[in-house]
Amino acid sequence: MSGGAPTPAGNIVLRTAAADDLRAIVHLLADDALGRARERDVDPLPDSYRVAFEAIAADPNNTLLVAADEDGTPVGVLQLTVIPSLTYQGRPRALIEGVRVAASMRGRGLGRRLFDAAIGLARERGCHLLQLTTDKRRPEALRFYQSLGFVASHEGMKLDLSDQAKVPL
Repeated sequence: MSGGAPTPAGNIVLRTAAADDLRAIVHLLADDALGRARERDVDPLPDSYRVAFEAIAADPNNTLLVAADEDGTPVGVLQLTVIPSLTYQGRPRALIEGVRVAASMRGRGLGRRLFDAAIGLARERGCHLLQLTTDKRRPEALRFYQSLGFVASHEGMKLDLSDQAKVPL
């Protein structure tokens, strides 16, 4: 199809990720300049991915949601984490991380479907707030999140703990 809007993402099924999806998920996460710099999309995958997947799958506060095509292959992914909290009178909040839609599937409403499902899950769990961060080098992602109603109401900060040898004890 040339010249018009992309066709809708038909025959896409949203479901919880299975262990067999891990390779495709890592491939999605590595499929841009920022992801290539931090992920290891190699065969075989580093064991750390399996360990992390098993921990996520075993944790009732985590959901790894995938959008799978007609062959069952993930073409979109996000992780929803429900965080127990004492603030807001003990109501939990939810966090979305690891969002990615295959480049070939963008612009077809798939990201919106993933977020609608995640928002529904967060509401079912009684969350008062759904939050996420986005890298400032991804302005298209920021526009997408704003189109969903997310507001940049706080200043987010991160501390990189990957090289703990530099931190004095």
